[in-house]
Amino acid sequence: MQQYKKEWFGNIKGDILAGIVVCLALFPEVVGFMIVAGVEPIVGIYATFFITAAAAFFGARTGLISAAAGSVALVLANLVAEHGVNYLFAATILAGVIQVILGAVKVGKVMRYIPQPVMLGFVNGLGIMMFLSQVDHFKGNPLLLVLGALGIAIIFLMPKVTKKIPAPIISIIVITMIVLGLDLNVQMLGDLGKISSDLPSFSIPKVPMNVETLRIIFPTALSVAIVGLLESLLTAQLVDESTNTPSNKNQESISQGIGNMLSGFFGGIAGCGMIGQTVINISYGGIGRLATFLSGFFMLTSVVLLNGIVVQIPIIALAAVMVVVSYETIDWSSVRHLTSMPKKESLVMLLTVIIVVFTHNLAYGVVAGTLVSIALTNIQSISMYGKENIN
Repeated sequence: MQQYKKEWFGNIKGDILAGIVVCLALFPEVVGFMIVAGVEPIVGIYATFFITAAAAFFGARTGLISAAAGSVALVLANLVAEHGVNYLFAATILAGVIQVILGAVKVGKVMRYIPQPVMLGFVNGLGIMMFLSQVDHFKGNPLLLVLGALGIAIIFLMPKVTKKIPAPIISIIVITMIVLGLDLNVQMLGDLGKISSDLPSFSIPKVPMNVETLRIIFPTALSVAIVGLLESLLTAQLVDESTNTPSNKNQESISQGIGNMLSGFFGGIAGCGMIGQTVINISYGGIGRLATFLSGFFMLTSVVLLNGIVVQIPIIALAAVMVVVSYETIDWSSVRHLTSMPKKESLVMLLTVIIVVFTHNLAYGVVAGTLVSIALTNIQSISMYGKENIN
């Protein structure tokens, strides 16, 4: 209990600062991800509050930021398009249940056996899918291309001037001021639907409680559970290594599941650990549970208190942020060293990326990549064994 208390209140000043910065960095991405998923922005904001709260209270990896994430939004997009938002809530709850079960049976140990090339393929495929999902926002009007390019340039160049304010926030402010100041006719965040300033309330998803509903949501829920745990545990491992401290991956799986169940019952989408925001949190001194909790709390309260400002953000400003996020998600080192990597590893990584991009399902890519990696390893072992016998 003493250790748990220290994790909450042992770094109050640093955690408050990091919580504010992470909230600012999360906001444009969460809203952008909801555009990808085809739901109203408030769905992602509700989700982020409950998922960060669950991570803060029940998570095993302090410093890890979990929220409504692009990888999960991409998996859920087809379900929303075909069946509507209530099926999304149901799938989110089921995904949470699956994650709790996986954590209880100690799936964290299994995750360690996923080959590195598959993980690289997962990350690179995610980056490509996120980029492709934003292309349409730059089409139809040359003005959108100009504004988007300006937003991207600001995000890349601003850190050379100052790092005190996250570059995506500066980019969004500049683009918004240009659009409002010149009264440009572009799509605004408020045009996607009303962003409620109401606090979330408990509700059971309005879907038929029958086998047909389970048939519809189970494949998506399973994919969300697997993809979410992959990204969450990958992020947790990253923090373990950067802070030289261990964490219980099975407890983290249970925490993610609790967060998703709460999110689904309170009108939110599923989420998972986010690598970029976690790195920001650690770099700004957010090493405690308080920083994780405040990042989601500040986001929810900002929507309640500053709703009139939020709805005037241009969609192209958020799309510019998402393009940069997709670029930074890709592991460019693996791309540069593709030809110098062992052929088996290159093949597995490329196969994982291709399956992810063409099926629009990250879980399919991971499963296929892992199976192919195992098969190639066995073939290689049999070949070496045969050569030894001949010799």
